[in-house]
Amino acid sequence: MKNVMLVFALFAFAQTTFAQSSKVPEAVKIAFAKAYPNADDVEWEMENGNFEVEFEMSDDQEMSVVYNANGGLLETEVEIAFSELPQAAQAALKGKKVKEIARITNAKGVVTYEAEVRRKDLMFDAKGNPVN
Repeated sequence: MKNVMLVFALFAFAQTTFAQSSKVPEAVKIAFAKAYPNADDVEWEMENGNFEVEFEMSDDQEMSVVYNANGGLLETEVEIAFSELPQAAQAALKGKKVKEIARITNAKGVVTYEAEVRRKDLMFDAKGNPVN
């Protein structure tokens, strides 16, 4: 019975992922495929009217990219290690249980950092100063 439930759950997940992918405009799919031809474990979802794709690169690096409906890149998010944060951000997070850390680069090249603490995203600028 457990095997039947597992197969059903995997099928439902695959259908959801496929359904989300089928709603992604062709321009967005092309832009993503051109930028990340070696992406694995690709999952699409809507984010504020835009299209976010979460994936892994061949070196097991987790990433996400957000595109507008025309395939224009809005931001890139790359998971990083705690040690890659600016020193000021590391100091602000000292003693806190940090679940995930990412470097976010918007379309204009502006870098910010995101740290998940207690299900809340704490944001820092490129120098490590807190951002509200």
